[in-house]
Amino acid sequence: MVPGWFTGEGEDFRLLGTRCSACASVFFPREDAFCRNPGCSGGDLVEVTLSKRGRIWSYTDSRYRPPSPYVSDPELTWRPHTLIAVELRAERLVVLGQAVPGVSVADLTVGMEVEAVPGVLNEDAETTWTTWHWRPTGAKGVGA
Repeated sequence: MVPGWFTGEGEDFRLLGTRCSACASVFFPREDAFCRNPGCSGGDLVEVTLSKRGRIWSYTDSRYRPPSPYVSDPELTWRPHTLIAVELRAERLVVLGQAVPGVSVADLTVGMEVEAVPGVLNEDAETTWTTWHWRPTGAKGVGA
């Protein structure tokens, strides 16, 4: 888990970003040092919760094991991940993330509504690394 990128559990799960008080630009991942908008002279960066739901802007799958520094056990069979770019209209922002397990590119269409839910990126005997996943809103039984 990257501290400060999300909060809550279950229905209260939300991605966290920051908003510039001068120009209202929203950033995810969060920006805590300066406003990245080149047209802004800068303002305070305030933490904001992002929209829980958005629409698929694009999607693909990863059919190969990425190189280091990606963490994966070379002894285990590689399982493809479905990646989704989601437009959060209110924030005017696109956020990339994995689909919930069990959702493939065959299940998705551009414009489909999805929601951010808690997920697991990786785990071993000592640690579980948490993240967010995108889940189609009409498929609550899939990956739930």
